Amino acid sequence: MATRIRYQHLGTRHPLRWAAAMAGAGVLALIGAATGLYLIVAGHHLTGMGQQVVWGWPHVVAIGLILAGAGAFALAALAPGALGQSGEPWARLGTASAAALLVGGLAVLSLDLGSPQRILPPLELNLMSSFSRNLFLYTAFLAVALLYLATLIEPRMRRYTVTAGALAAVVAVLLALNVGSIFAMLAARPVYGGAIMMPLFLAAALTLGTAALSLIWLAVLRAQGQAPPPRATERLGSILLVALLALATLLALHFVTLAYQPGHRDIARFLLVDGGVYPIVFWLGAVAVGIITPTLLLLRKAARARGQALAWASGVALIGGFAHLFVMIVGAQAFPLQIFPGREVQGAVFDGEAASYLPSAWEALLSLAGPGLALLILLLALRALPLAAVHPPEERTAAEDPPAADSETRATPEPGQ
Repeated sequence: MATRIRYQHLGTRHPLRWAAAMAGAGVLALIGAATGLYLIVAGHHLTGMGQQVVWGWPHVVAIGLILAGAGAFALAALAPGALGQSGEPWARLGTASAAALLVGGLAVLSLDLGSPQRILPPLELNLMSSFSRNLFLYTAFLAVALLYLATLIEPRMRRYTVTAGALAAVVAVLLALNVGSIFAMLAARPVYGGAIMMPLFLAAALTLGTAALSLIWLAVLRAQGQAPPPRATERLGSILLVALLALATLLALHFVTLAYQPGHRDIARFLLVDGGVYPIVFWLGAVAVGIITPTLLLLRKAARARGQALAWASGVALIGGFAHLFVMIVGAQAFPLQIFPGREVQGAVFDGEAASYLPSAWEALLSLAGPGLALLILLLALRALPLAAVHPPEERTAAEDPPAADSETRATPEPGQ
């Protein structure tokens, strides 16, 4: 008979460490918020953005966090049904992590708008606008996350878990696809404007979300005094490997398609060969670090069962994921805008010139608000709710440390107990 999984609150075992982590996350969030408010007052001329590159590093961070939230939410919703009991520990933790990542991403996005009133126009429902649809999907995401979490924690709501999980998976996938649709329907930039952007961003979301959730799960296990259980670690590594292969396949198809079309060969060459810093970031950051390295780390089943390999693979996958988004978002804007395709235009400023963009220190500081706020929310959730699973004894090896003492955690009521 399967052993029932117990869940713990965190934060009572080492209160000083917990307070230090909270303080660190709070400082990061405050630095980002203060920088964003300063830029609103002083003006965006302090950033590295200009007339050609209007979505800079803060947008890369914001979209990366939002996609990571969507991917983590999809994994949290599907894991219990697909993997059975071994997938249950990620449902609660993944849902809380997903909501925290989404709020962190939205915070960076709001602070980078340059003016508070720019938040209001997308609030008007316009189903033809990806931005307007996104705002309603963000709201639905957070509402469904709260509902799903309630069904997982509250015994009286347990019978609604499957329904809430299915709804959560749908919302997570729709959000990732809709973020991709922003670029798919942006015909002015030749690197976009294709339906492949939606599955490409969905694969990026699953990669970023699985990598982020893996690191959070390993950190929570460490805080509990548990070693990573091999079976669960191997399954999480397998999911990350599949997501990486899907992302690599779609990315290759995207650039092969661009190179095949005569009108898009210049942008493909710009991003892959002679576009300055962008080919370097793409090949070194997105491909070598972000795809090849974690794939090699996770290829062997025995390696996937080790927590250290999963941690390294997740870390480099996150670095590569943000490198990929930097090239796709910033690199595409740096390529000269083709207002009249097939025609030669002369006399206007910037015609035929690639834009230069270097993130300023202000943008780097503003971007800290997202990870800081996400970490702050997650730490509070882990302290207030029973989200950290105590894995069954059969999941541990003889060489692993014993589980943390129950006296340092609060009891968690479970159905039937």
